[in-house]
Amino acid sequence: MAVDDFSKSVQMGIDLSKRISYGKDKASSMTAPKAPSSMRKSLSSSSASSLRSPEDYFPTAPMVYAVIVDPRVVDNPDICSYQPYVYGHCDPPALVPLHMHSICMKLDCFLDTAFVTLTGTWRLHCVTSRASCDCRIAVPIGQQGSVLGVEVETARRSYSTQFITAQNEKDVENLTDTNNGFLMKGHTYTFRISQVEGGSLINVNIRWSQKLLYQDHEFCLTVPFTFPAHVVPVMKGNSMKEKMLLNVNSGTETEIVCNIASHPLMEIRRLAGEIGFSYEADVKRWSTQDLYFSFSVCKDNIIASLLLQSPSLHDYDQRDMFCFYLLPGKNKISTKAFRKEVVILIDVSASMHGEPLEKSKDAMIGCLSKLNKEDTFNIISFNGETLAFSSSLELATDEAITNATEWMHTNLIAEGGTNLLIPVKQAFDLVGKNGESIPHIFLITDGSVEDEKEICKIMKDHLVDGGINCPRISTFGIGSYCNHYFLQMLAHMGRGCYDAAFNVDSISDRLPRLLSNASSPVVANVTLDSLENLDSVELYPFRIPDLSGSPLIVSGRYHGKFQDIVKARGLLADRSTCVIDVKVRDAKGIPLDRLCAQREIDTLTAHAWLDQNTQLEEKIAELSLQLGVPCEYTRTILVQSDKVKPAIDSVQSNEKCPKLENHKITYLKDTSFRFGNLMATVNNLPPGIEELKLNEPAGMMMQAASSCWGIFLHRCCCMGVIQSCSRMNDQWAVALTQLCTALACFECLNCCCEVCDSCS
Repeated sequence: MAVDDFSKSVQMGIDLSKRISYGKDKASSMTAPKAPSSMRKSLSSSSASSLRSPEDYFPTAPMVYAVIVDPRVVDNPDICSYQPYVYGHCDPPALVPLHMHSICMKLDCFLDTAFVTLTGTWRLHCVTSRASCDCRIAVPIGQQGSVLGVEVETARRSYSTQFITAQNEKDVENLTDTNNGFLMKGHTYTFRISQVEGGSLINVNIRWSQKLLYQDHEFCLTVPFTFPAHVVPVMKGNSMKEKMLLNVNSGTETEIVCNIASHPLMEIRRLAGEIGFSYEADVKRWSTQDLYFSFSVCKDNIIASLLLQSPSLHDYDQRDMFCFYLLPGKNKISTKAFRKEVVILIDVSASMHGEPLEKSKDAMIGCLSKLNKEDTFNIISFNGETLAFSSSLELATDEAITNATEWMHTNLIAEGGTNLLIPVKQAFDLVGKNGESIPHIFLITDGSVEDEKEICKIMKDHLVDGGINCPRISTFGIGSYCNHYFLQMLAHMGRGCYDAAFNVDSISDRLPRLLSNASSPVVANVTLDSLENLDSVELYPFRIPDLSGSPLIVSGRYHGKFQDIVKARGLLADRSTCVIDVKVRDAKGIPLDRLCAQREIDTLTAHAWLDQNTQLEEKIAELSLQLGVPCEYTRTILVQSDKVKPAIDSVQSNEKCPKLENHKITYLKDTSFRFGNLMATVNNLPPGIEELKLNEPAGMMMQAASSCWGIFLHRCCCMGVIQSCSRMNDQWAVALTQLCTALACFECLNCCCEVCDSCS
């Protein structure tokens, strides 16, 4: 997997960087260890033995690495030092962590979303000034992160990302398709820039959005910010500046209370519903802990707000925008809890073998243990066939939950294919018969099926009335082979929740949270009275979910006018009506278009997939270009611009900025959801196998060489020629021996020995 390849390459890079000598100007008292006599030997044996775990060298903060293929270029670019000769080359390439000289992070938090802008400077300290190498940039982007843009500046080149549609691809010259740019473990974005000169500074600016976690009535923001010791500059006189700016706008007019901060943030601004912090320091060691910040909106009752924003002149959709926001308070508005009917559909196809199924079982057991005694439940497993824990719903007694736990451990075995239609029908037949309970159906899967549109139509027929007895559907996708837009559509239809774990390790965190929030409604069947009085309105999602243990946020586009105060209504567990006054105000200081962009695009994409609407696809692509948010109908490209230096006789030119020419444009690999992978599901590929190997192109080249040229190499390489000397006369043998001795000076024998080893 990419994680293993990446970590091994970093370990090799750290071993390789020990050859660098910093002379008398180094800031530490470390002595450079002896250079290895054989690079191939040291990288293959000693590194493997010292590597404790793939996670040890995985990036826990923004990092830049030198991609080293030829170890002879590794040296101090400022001080040429004696470097003992090394044999061979690094295959796969080693990744040397670069020294970081400054880091600045700006975070703007609006409602439940954080927009992060990270700016840093690294130096290619490990390559001689006479050489150059590629550099790999890796940035962990946090919970449900989405990369919005990247800019990189080096001494001779600049790089920036853009979105393009299929229609204007043909107008782009010099566009090449590569495997550059991908996600590792579902949350670490990495891409490569080419040919950076030794000693150069690399300035990186990357922007992404991520969701705030809501738990225990507070919002929590976590950004990976733990830097390893080997990125600290070794040379004396290097200044190291660390800076953070944090702004929070809750979208309400109530006080914000800061609870926990990992770094010494200083409050610089406080207004109603807003707060700002800053931190700046010259440091001797970079941050050794992730940025963590938690805050709460100080109010015991439900907080409601409705924000409005007019479209800009360049907005593709010229309707006004709104965002309806409900935040559950600390005090329960009803002492009585909703009675629930819970049916869990769990995928037990062969691809779920191991951790995906075991972690899902643990989450299901935790969900059942939180049910009240009057609640009922059932479990249905599905692969090519279905198997139910019981023929009917069971009361959630201690005995029934114990029996269900034992049943899961005994019967939930990952094998076979995937058939979803039958278990969905079975779940609908089980629930909704008791008028006193809210039905909840949970779907957990890692695959795609052919009849997904048919399943949506069946569900739409079952969800016509939308009453309190109408089933709530919540979905959870594992990996990238399942159709996440199908799962989102099911959740939107059923007023439920959707979440995903693109990395198997995150199942243990995300799935229990989904099950807990969705099965703990506070106010059901939420409606907003004023929507009926508008001339037209479009909601994202198109059905307002129940208010549960997490914030309820619905955005939309409309024609018409809202009153100053509107009323939100819903049902409580005792069947009484809850009425909430919602104040309507302009979204001052909140970029509502950016905040709601991903929600709007995802909802429209799910509709475009279901209806096969090409006009809607074009609209989504235009919104993606306008708002700078990735979607399924645009692709990301990396534009490389060479900075042309002025000629000597034109130094007196009036031009202040260098011209940009020789643009090289490459595709970055898609990091979007896509619409599932039927072939991967049929072949039962486990989630995570889709991660691109870090050095996949080199591996493919070696495989092609061994398969296509094996016979040629066996017959015509130097070793083969030498073996044929026994069949030649003495003069030919002497001549070939002298030739091979001469070629040894150019390392040809070393190359041939490696090739011959691969052929044997």
